[in-house]
Amino acid sequence: MRSLFDYFVLLLKGMAMGAADVVPGVSGGTIAFISGIYEELLETINSVNLGALKTLKKEGVKAAWKSINGNFIVTLFLGIGISIASLAKLISYLLEAHPILIWSFFFGLVLASIVYVGKQVKSWNIGTVVSLIIGTGLAFWVTVLPPMTNSNELWFIFVSGMIAICAMILPGISGSFILLLMGSYQAVLGAVKDKDLLTIGVFMAGAVIGLLSFSSVLKWMFTKYHDLTIAVLTGFLIGSLNKLWPWKETISTRINSHDEVVPFIQENMLPVDGGGNPHIIIALLFCVLGAAIIFGMELVSKKMKKA
Repeated sequence: MRSLFDYFVLLLKGMAMGAADVVPGVSGGTIAFISGIYEELLETINSVNLGALKTLKKEGVKAAWKSINGNFIVTLFLGIGISIASLAKLISYLLEAHPILIWSFFFGLVLASIVYVGKQVKSWNIGTVVSLIIGTGLAFWVTVLPPMTNSNELWFIFVSGMIAICAMILPGISGSFILLLMGSYQAVLGAVKDKDLLTIGVFMAGAVIGLLSFSSVLKWMFTKYHDLTIAVLTGFLIGSLNKLWPWKETISTRINSHDEVVPFIQENMLPVDGGGNPHIIIALLFCVLGAAIIFGMELVSKKMKKA
């Protein structure tokens, strides 16, 4: 039985997931995993099924609400929604104004997450190592795919929602980055900024269908092949570091929905190769800050479990 304080902490975890999901390259699933709610999230999503409707019909609203862990899912998604609505503009601004520092922060965050998630593998062997390599290669491949051109068609927004939500609940695979690759990131982020309820609604409808479909597969994988699944997810995190490398060279640009010139295709480079001030020292500090937050969350999670 969760207390009011527990739900407040859960709301904060949801807000952290929402903030991560806004950034191309960072996964809200990573935050869910390191904050200790990942498997409960999968179980809760899977509980929203025909069985819940039968419970509603036979035993009433209260029993059905309890069967789907309603308080948990509403609190978590409320936090995600608050974060996306309030932080979308801020994070977009920070990525444009201080890209090296922000990417350094997330690089450190994911780097520490690799250590945390990897420790969840109970037994490392040939199978888990191969799974780790496969996950790393797949995630790296995704980060080097060329983005598609923007599409604002509602059917495409719906499909984008289905695919992106699957990535969002996978640690190491960024739903925002998938949207960027599909060419619908600008349309979705613009809809949030401009409060375009139709586009948001279509995207959410696709996300709900994708979430309910994919979560059952992921839960089955956790149940049957726990260590192999965790190893693959750890590989996803390692491969995603390619996208999060702070120092990038812009190869081509595009015009966004506000008629602004923004980077379209970028390649990683060494800090000393770009000219200007690479901000190496402060970038390292932000990287350490990101890692410290993850290790701090792990420490707090352990203490809360003992309490």
